[in-house]
Amino acid sequence: GRSGLLSYFPTRRRPSRRPHSRSFHFQNLRRRTPTPHLPVMEEKTVETPPAEPYGVLLYYRFTSVPDLDHLLSFYRQNCDSLSLLGRVRLSANGVNVTVGGKLSCLEKHIDAVKSFDTCFEGTDFKLASCNYPFNDDVARECGFTSLSIRVVKELVTFSSCPLLTPPDITNSGRHLSALEFHSALHTSGKDDVCDGRKDIVLLDARNLYETRIGKFETPGVETLDPRIRQYSDLPSWVDDHSEQLRGKNVLMYCTGGIRCEMASAYIKSKGAGFENVFQLFGGIQRYLEQFPDGGYFKGKNFVFDHRISVASSDPKILGACLFCSLSFDDYSSRCRCFHCRMLVLVCSKCQTDEAIYVCELCQRHGKSVESISSSDFGKPKELTTEHERVYCSSDAGHGKVHVGAPRKLRILCLHGFRQNASSFKGRTASLAKKLKKIAELVFVDAPHELPYIYCPVQDHAKESSSPSLQPPPPPDNCRRKFAWFIAPDGTGSSETHWQAADAQFDPLQYQQQTEGFDASVEHLRSIFALDGPFDGILGFSQGAAMAASICSLEPNLKGEINFRFAILCSGFAVTPLGKKIENGSIKIPSLHIFGSVVGKDRQIDNEASRYLASLFEDGCSVVIEHGCGHIIPTRHPYIDDIKSFLHRFI
Repeated sequence: GRSGLLSYFPTRRRPSRRPHSRSFHFQNLRRRTPTPHLPVMEEKTVETPPAEPYGVLLYYRFTSVPDLDHLLSFYRQNCDSLSLLGRVRLSANGVNVTVGGKLSCLEKHIDAVKSFDTCFEGTDFKLASCNYPFNDDVARECGFTSLSIRVVKELVTFSSCPLLTPPDITNSGRHLSALEFHSALHTSGKDDVCDGRKDIVLLDARNLYETRIGKFETPGVETLDPRIRQYSDLPSWVDDHSEQLRGKNVLMYCTGGIRCEMASAYIKSKGAGFENVFQLFGGIQRYLEQFPDGGYFKGKNFVFDHRISVASSDPKILGACLFCSLSFDDYSSRCRCFHCRMLVLVCSKCQTDEAIYVCELCQRHGKSVESISSSDFGKPKELTTEHERVYCSSDAGHGKVHVGAPRKLRILCLHGFRQNASSFKGRTASLAKKLKKIAELVFVDAPHELPYIYCPVQDHAKESSSPSLQPPPPPDNCRRKFAWFIAPDGTGSSETHWQAADAQFDPLQYQQQTEGFDASVEHLRSIFALDGPFDGILGFSQGAAMAASICSLEPNLKGEINFRFAILCSGFAVTPLGKKIENGSIKIPSLHIFGSVVGKDRQIDNEASRYLASLFEDGCSVVIEHGCGHIIPTRHPYIDDIKSFLHRFI
């Protein structure tokens, strides 16, 4: 074997100029005794000096930064000189840092930060020794193979709506030390820490993949696990479950503390009944340092570096394999959900090269494992409906997912009345081309198929007392047309022949089409379930009315039709459920694009589009008015404004 050869043959020597030297050395090796004329060299083992201890440093600080450029220059110079790797996020409101390196270098970095500016006084530097990151894949995914220093708007993205003003961090919950937090749990809030007259509720501010493997479990204390995919989903969860928090002592915790700063401030901003909010200072990490046996925390603390997780001395495993349900809590394989890309737990026995995983959240929303075959990986799943679906992507293969490429925004596009996916794709080809680097547009047909209708014209050329009507157009090459809403007397069924219109076409006919909403909602449910997720929804004309109606019902459709923003072009308001929508009541971030003055858009009145925009919250909506007619403008400066809106969600 190779190891035997390595131990048998000596270290390679410089080739000798003596003839037949190779044969000579080989004969000596076979005898395994030194020749008399060669001196015997004593071998000495060179001891490798012990590697310098490695560590990870986490800290954050909310403070006003007067000179952001100066702070950026400091971090670049300091981290480079100390060979630190990891993530540094800087903003006008402070810093958020997770870096790794030699312990001595990390200690020097702490000293440098403390002496850099007095604004860092009181910063909680969480320094932990650990092994060097040997798994390159995990280290690369966690950002520990390079140094990333970025200036950002928010240190942590608290809301999926980047247009909203983040909560006032100065109004965050009261900090509790690990001992105070433990005491509050031990006494169920009946100590001097909390208001003893109120019940206590424990709120986990982390994501589902974190809480799977570790969480606080306290007998007699109500614990709320939001089970969210990402931190920006937490505000919506708080809104939906605010009554479970009202009038109680809310104890919050997260990994290191920064997420609780924002979330506790958001809860307190709700006013009366939400005053008693507390947060674990230093997060789970400081708690485990104080209680090495785990205390009331069970399982492992998920961390966002190469360590993956940190455990207490308690060997209990909380996590379970997605397939066999056996105890398992190791994320080192980095298995992810096929649909939403969230980490999932799959034990080594259940992992195969061709396996495709679907997390419990996606399964709950109708995305089963059985509905996906291995050939579907890397390409969009086909809808079960007979209607056409068209992808428009910048890549050679429409709709293909390229592993490693920056993820683009996926936007579901709803066409207007009496259009279809193919024709709408053609009408928006210029838009798709100019957004190709940041967005993938997905076009679908509406569920209501319309009959072929033409407007007959009298032929006065013929000599007759009653002029005849011109025949309908030839049926050849006529594409099917669809709608999201239909007239009350419409059937929404397919017709194979042309029908004459009852009257001249009314440019305001959209006001009469209010039926068929339920069928359209079910149609979109199936699209989101089978082909989601989508980052946003774009609607044109009647498609914008449908998208706006979905936005107004978003709280009721959560978990089935989820998206982060809406783009409404030449839109108008429809109240399919008969309920009036109050101004500013729709919270979804929105971009409204419509004609600037009356008459510029001959199909949709300017006031109708303006009224639709007023239904969305001011802090969440952006309006672009143009003079280009019933289209989506793609020239400057309109396309720049569209890109600016989309970039906030990347």
